[in-house]
Amino acid sequence: MPERGEHSAREAAAGFAGLPGAVAVSHLAVYDWEAADGLRGGTPHLHLTCSEGYVVTAGRGAVQTLTETGGFATTPLEPGGLVWFTPGTVHRLVNDDGLRLVVLMQNNGLPEAGDAVLTLPPPYLADPETYARAVRIPEGTEAEQAAAARRRRDLAVEGFAVLRAAGERGDPGPL
Repeated sequence: MPERGEHSAREAAAGFAGLPGAVAVSHLAVYDWEAADGLRGGTPHLHLTCSEGYVVTAGRGAVQTLTETGGFATTPLEPGGLVWFTPGTVHRLVNDDGLRLVVLMQNNGLPEAGDAVLTLPPPYLADPETYARAVRIPEGTEAEQAAAARRRRDLAVEGFAVLRAAGERGDPGPL
């Protein structure tokens, strides 16, 4: 018999009735590395087929989003906050102070199989090989891989800035 405040496995499973299958749940400590534009955080990207949601568990920050219909938006993130978006939404996490999230991701495994597309500048999107070379994190020490991830992130921030500027001009074409 569970102690007060605990739940049996059966009770816990019943609490998730109706949760869609193939949903990944993970904990994320958002990067605190400073990007080329002075903000700290992750790599701007989008998912072609997956919805994604965040429950903020600690810290403060924001998620920047860019859509063809809604343009650019910044949504503040603080403990207890919940935000989600649909496929095709370009998004970038910004870490102001120790931002930690529980991430709900549709179609578990798809991001690793090519669903996540980084917002690289147009020349890097010319063909699959050029894109693959730009986003690849090579074998190496942890420090070398971290440096490669930062370079990749900064390249995606550069492309994100191009998309954002086009949206602000009222030109959704680049999206």
